[in-house]
Amino acid sequence: MPDLHSATENVLIDDRVRGFPPGHPPLSPAAIGSQGWKPYDGRMALPLISLDRRAFAGNVELMMAYVKSHGGEIAPHAKTPMSTVLAEALLSAGAWGTTVADIRQAAVLLKAGQRRLILANEIGGAAAARRLAALLGHYPDAELHVFVDSTALVEALRSTWQGRADLPPLGLMMEFGAGRAGLRSAEAAAAILDSILALETPAFRLTGIAAYEGAAATADPEETMLRIDALMAMTSDFLPKIRARIGRERPLLLTSGGSVFFDVVVARLSAAVAADPACRLVLRSGAIFFHDHGVYARGLAGLDARGGLRIGGETVSAASGFRPALRVWAEVLSRPEPQLAICGMGMRDVAMDQGLPRPLALYRNGAYLGNFESAEVFRLNDQHAFLTLAEDSDVSVGDVVEFGISHPCTCLDRHAILYGLDPDHSVTAAYLTSFG
Repeated sequence: MPDLHSATENVLIDDRVRGFPPGHPPLSPAAIGSQGWKPYDGRMALPLISLDRRAFAGNVELMMAYVKSHGGEIAPHAKTPMSTVLAEALLSAGAWGTTVADIRQAAVLLKAGQRRLILANEIGGAAAARRLAALLGHYPDAELHVFVDSTALVEALRSTWQGRADLPPLGLMMEFGAGRAGLRSAEAAAAILDSILALETPAFRLTGIAAYEGAAATADPEETMLRIDALMAMTSDFLPKIRARIGRERPLLLTSGGSVFFDVVVARLSAAVAADPACRLVLRSGAIFFHDHGVYARGLAGLDARGGLRIGGETVSAASGFRPALRVWAEVLSRPEPQLAICGMGMRDVAMDQGLPRPLALYRNGAYLGNFESAEVFRLNDQHAFLTLAEDSDVSVGDVVEFGISHPCTCLDRHAILYGLDPDHSVTAAYLTSFG
């Protein structure tokens, strides 16, 4: 189901979509939120994915407070939920703009009315430049900043923009990188800078420097910090070199920051931004607003070990301040062995690239039965989750299991709808997603 616009009152959802009760007449997303459904009440088709709306709102409030307290901005990465409604909620909460990963994602946000985007990726070559121009030709009021790390891309974009009065100005952000795309040295960056400045026009110009520290991470925490520190140093050290070429007046963006090491980004880049009044620090964290019971839970424990969040002169625990907002719900299909349960949820429904889902609670006949953290998922196939049970587990076929997830970005993309829940787990909203 497409989510191309914030206004979805004319879109009807039916039982072809996960969660929607079989046989129920089609409903608009707004109407879904007033039916009083619960994921464990027997009416909703399982598996489904849900959003704890209170936890999400708390995460938004905490992250916005952190960013503002450090004098920065945030353009949350939309690739996590790909929901225009949730992206708009983040803008309403104070986000500077929105980040996307590719041209298609930019189209989704532009069609929904958003106009300030960071395209945090290299897009390809001449054909990709033409595709980007074909899109932006419909949005002359757009403000788009795109990553570049090669003269080939700079030249492809310039060739496409040259002589096109119908296109909005295009901002180029030189990307420094480690472990993924991006410039690997100051010498390489100097060559790209020369290329950009030689081709600049009022509608085609350098607007900043970018990096992504998460790609530098390794299994060794000490090595990870060494790599991130080196990347942040290379990134910030190049800012004065740009200023020496373009002067002090032009506004520039300095952007980095995922959802695990954003505190390191702020600590390492703040001095460079403070020394440059015309430069703005923009984080791009996106998954932090959803959090999880796996990779990001471990990441925030690491953040606390580095000193926690500094907000307004006080230290706040990230691990306890942010709350996991996503759940996947599935039924027990079989108890073929005494310590084995098989649930109707598999790789088509939940992420496994950063850890397996985690059983949290058990429900029976529409009621909470108890904590279920003694169980453990040890394997997934396409449609099934295999759970090891404690010897005394009271688990029956038809029971509903509430699971925590690991890595929101590769879990949400399996779902057309994210069901928003209130504190008693009643569905009070439905957010359409646009994963293509």
